[in-house]
Amino acid sequence: MDGVGEQAGFSHSSQDEHPGDAGAGSGAFLGWAFEQAGAHLSLFDRDVRFVRLNESACQSLGLASESAARGRRPTELFPDSGLASFEAAVRRVVQTGEPARWQVYARAPGEDRYRSWLVNISPVRGDGGRVCGALGVTFDATDQELARDRLSLVLEAGTRIGSTLDVGRTARELAELVVPRLADLVMIDVQDSVLRGDEPSIGPVSGAIPLRRAAFHSVLPGAPEVAGRLAEVRIYPEASPAVQALTSGGSVLTNSDPAERFGFHSVMSVPLRARGAIFGVANFVRHRSPGDFTEDDLVLAEEIVARAAVCIDNARRYTREHTTALALQRGLVERREPAQNAVHVASRYMPGQAGTAAGGDWLDVIPLSGSRVGLVAGDVAGHGIYAAATMGRVRTAMRTLADLDLEPEELLTRLDDVVCRMADEHADAIDLGATCLFAVYDPITQCATMARAGHPAPAVVAPGREPEFVDLPAGPPLGVGGFPFEERQIELPENSLLVLFTDGLVESRSREMDVGLAVMRELLSGMGGQLTDPPALQELCDSLISTLVPGTAGDDDAALLVARTAALPAGHVASWELPADPAVVTEARGRAARQLESWGLEELMFTTELLVSELVTNAIRHGEAPIRLRMILDSALSCEVSDGSVTAPRHRRADRYDEGGRGLMLVARLAGRWGTRYTPAGKTIWAQQPVPRSS
Repeated sequence: MDGVGEQAGFSHSSQDEHPGDAGAGSGAFLGWAFEQAGAHLSLFDRDVRFVRLNESACQSLGLASESAARGRRPTELFPDSGLASFEAAVRRVVQTGEPARWQVYARAPGEDRYRSWLVNISPVRGDGGRVCGALGVTFDATDQELARDRLSLVLEAGTRIGSTLDVGRTARELAELVVPRLADLVMIDVQDSVLRGDEPSIGPVSGAIPLRRAAFHSVLPGAPEVAGRLAEVRIYPEASPAVQALTSGGSVLTNSDPAERFGFHSVMSVPLRARGAIFGVANFVRHRSPGDFTEDDLVLAEEIVARAAVCIDNARRYTREHTTALALQRGLVERREPAQNAVHVASRYMPGQAGTAAGGDWLDVIPLSGSRVGLVAGDVAGHGIYAAATMGRVRTAMRTLADLDLEPEELLTRLDDVVCRMADEHADAIDLGATCLFAVYDPITQCATMARAGHPAPAVVAPGREPEFVDLPAGPPLGVGGFPFEERQIELPENSLLVLFTDGLVESRSREMDVGLAVMRELLSGMGGQLTDPPALQELCDSLISTLVPGTAGDDDAALLVARTAALPAGHVASWELPADPAVVTEARGRAARQLESWGLEELMFTTELLVSELVTNAIRHGEAPIRLRMILDSALSCEVSDGSVTAPRHRRADRYDEGGRGLMLVARLAGRWGTRYTPAGKTIWAQQPVPRSS
């Protein structure tokens, strides 16, 4: 073998020379340096045959001595080791004289652990600069690679974990990030209250704490080694690492012999801790990777889990606000439909994805006097609890003003004043604003009067006609103040459709409102007079929502109200002109009694005669001509007396010596509801009585 080295131009000095006889430049000195170098040194000739190896190189290759390798190529020495690419790299260095690097991730003979090996290959030149071989200097770069991988994992955790405000999604992102780069299996369990958005326990927990499986991820397809499925509740044994981590508040690292059929041999349990609270645990398991977790691995896991815990806590806080806002909004908006026969309605509400999802959209159906009904669609700017609470205040004010029987334009003017005062009450509410549409439908005249404050105009589909959007002046949004509102009156024959909606239904970041309105018009085309039963209205709502708001939700809230108009039969309305003469009171009572007989409501005759007597007397004494008595049979029996005066009657308590002033008090006691509404010709005082069910 020595001849091979000599032919290659290398000389080999015996290590038996005495140290005292060797100078700094002697062959013996250089030989000692070669042998004692910390790196693995391998010397090759031009045919890529081993010429010399130091002791470190022999140990890494599992050789008893370098004599076993001299004169042989690496692939001859280890035919199945995949060293062909290494030989090719050495050959290129010998042929070109250019240094090269070669790296491999492999397991050294006699070791279970895989290492990252980095080989710097340099040309060795003889006299005249001719390349006569190559020197390979091999380093164990495992620790450096691990350090880079750990740093990369931590940096990636900062960008990949917490991409959404969802507890389950955040937990999955953590699990998917570290498998298989750190662990073979990750299971993340959290307190059940965290998934609901409730506050977690503060500090270390104790006792049997049920934990719900939020996420898991494994190197094995389908994760067959996971006992608990997603969303299942697990109670860990008291001696388990998970319980130790929860009770102590610190991480637990456990290495043992392979256990169970999947070979679990190393486990890290790291508590999910954020803002002083512990709300779960992340379990890292190795059962396929041969090496156990180290303390460095534990530090890495703690760093990643700490970042994920903050994101999970943020998601929990969002869930809490989201749930609270939705509960507040539903408590304010969702209710049973009021009893009324003027329209048949169906409605839908879709929370948006922006902000906390729950926003300020609302719909309303308000029974009014004279068998009329008020239809409302509104939208308060913003999302979250504040928007939902503000919507509740605006909606309550709207209903209160509607009960005063105000015309739509006057109602919006007063509602605008309310919103302006609300904005003035809060210095930080400068962005407070709302839009609203108010329509009043009268089933007797089959007309609707409506006005809007910056809200989308409603769609109308009359029987046998194509859909159209009402030409209604937009008006300013509520909260601007100082601008008038205009109303329009349109005819709505029986079985017409009136569609009210908020802008979230037809407008989004990816779609202009005009496009959404065109899609709605196409969906409503041909619907006039065809939707004659409530289930069909529900199907129409579903069709509009599924087409205009595809997926689970849009950018903004979307609210939809579809109303099919009805007409009160002519036989259910009776009306008489009365002269302004006190003697006519007896005649009015008689007409009312005869009308009740024709309707089969004799049992209401006594009360109705008293109401008619008081209302007509009040109009004759305090009102102006013309005077009209009208009776309406609907879900309730209404008695209305109209006159030409706009003086409002005043309900007061009469003194014991007063000769009058008790009429309205009597009306209020006899009627279920009563009130006053103003018309262009004067005013109307009305009183309602419930109709017996048998009628």
